[in-house]
Amino acid sequence: MPLGRIRTALHRARTVVAATTLALAVGTLAAAPPGVAAGSTLKAAAESDSRYFGTALTGGDLGVGNEMSVAKAQFDMLTPANEMKWDTVEPSNGSYNFGPGDQLVQFAQANGMRVRGHNLVWQNQLPGWVSGLPQSQVRSAMESHITTEATHYRGKVYAWDVVNEPLNGDGSLVPDVFYQAMGSGYLADALRTAHAADPGAKLYLNDYGIEGENAKSNALYSIAQSLLAQGVPLGGIGFESHFIVGQIPADMQANLQRFANLGLDVAVTELDDRTQTPASSSALQQQAADYATVVRDCLAVSRCVGVSQWGVDDAHSWIPGTFPGYGAATMWDGNDQPKPAYTSALAALGGSGSGGGGGGTSGALRAVGAGKCLDVPNASTTAGTQVQIYGCWNGANQVWTHTADGALTVTDAGTTLCLDAYGKGTTAGTKAVVWPCNGQSNQQWRLNGDGSVTGVQSGLCLDVSGASTADGALVQLWTCSGASNQKWTLG
Repeated sequence: MPLGRIRTALHRARTVVAATTLALAVGTLAAAPPGVAAGSTLKAAAESDSRYFGTALTGGDLGVGNEMSVAKAQFDMLTPANEMKWDTVEPSNGSYNFGPGDQLVQFAQANGMRVRGHNLVWQNQLPGWVSGLPQSQVRSAMESHITTEATHYRGKVYAWDVVNEPLNGDGSLVPDVFYQAMGSGYLADALRTAHAADPGAKLYLNDYGIEGENAKSNALYSIAQSLLAQGVPLGGIGFESHFIVGQIPADMQANLQRFANLGLDVAVTELDDRTQTPASSSALQQQAADYATVVRDCLAVSRCVGVSQWGVDDAHSWIPGTFPGYGAATMWDGNDQPKPAYTSALAALGGSGSGGGGGGTSGALRAVGAGKCLDVPNASTTAGTQVQIYGCWNGANQVWTHTADGALTVTDAGTTLCLDAYGKGTTAGTKAVVWPCNGQSNQQWRLNGDGSVTGVQSGLCLDVSGASTADGALVQLWTCSGASNQKWTLG
């Protein structure tokens, strides 16, 4: 990632931070957050294919309830965003502070997550005392820092990003204090030192802008070849994957595979996909396609061990503070509601929210009799708009989430609305509309095992008027009959 990140209240300077968070989780699933049911999660779907799906967190995130509900339910790998970096861990020479990192490790252990250590050596978030050392003292300072930190966390981390973002865009090594003191040899020395301190951890080089085949990834490939030929304990390459919507490299899978062919693990370590804000419906649909592409590219490579998103939700993403005018880069919106990207990523993993009306939690709500999707006409955000059925096209106005409190929500252009029995009607023919969510019983729905969807307040069934199969047929509440125009599947 590019340099010069802004330090924000929750996500300090993420200036180019490096890879992390992927990992296989052990332990039971945490309690499901709003809109998410255990068994239909990213981590469960990834684990079924011996992969993992992770996230990055700061200590500040731990106090944000809804965000943590999503994190606990969906992710099985945790990458500390800042708390293991040099300026936090060793702010002055020989003086160590492991408290912030320990807090995140304890959170991970309590919630069945593994930890990706991030990072040991990086030219950013580096305290001034390191850069001010005489060159003759840099090697010993680096080795001491690596040894002390890796020993402290020995047995508690799955992998380390040993060296983070060592390359410029043209493939040359960044002329930081480590390169100036030791030349290119600092890479091998850092990896050997980390291995000596924690022989059980997988050791990575992590960088951005290397997802496709280009000058930078070619240079990293040559470095990896050279390190392996020297017997250096390099175990993997982290591909940060900070993308702009619609710009996933077409050769990403082939690039992952060539590194894997060297006998290395590969991982997508910091995935996000930014767009101009407010995000349009078309941008969110392209983002969904992008997330699915990245997941499929990983799954197609046997040594791609997992995918991690950088952060949990749009409200706590580093993107808006670093790229003004851009944001909406994650799979959850600012209210921790899943976006189309979540549905597509889960589907790409082979997960599903489908099943007889009640089995799913997020996705298209399909009318069985018509073979069409519950749709908000013209993606309207006007309260009282009656919903219809329409040909399924994966638009945000057709993606519904059944939340923990029983609501059916739809989110488009940053606005979340609830499916609502208009006017709290309890008679057959009451319109099914979208309305600002208020938690009342006319906005609560049961997804039943027989495929019907019933209103909690009225007991009536969600019904396609006149059993029509035409685009634009309106949806209402009607006395339950068991007919196919009252059968739905979610997912």
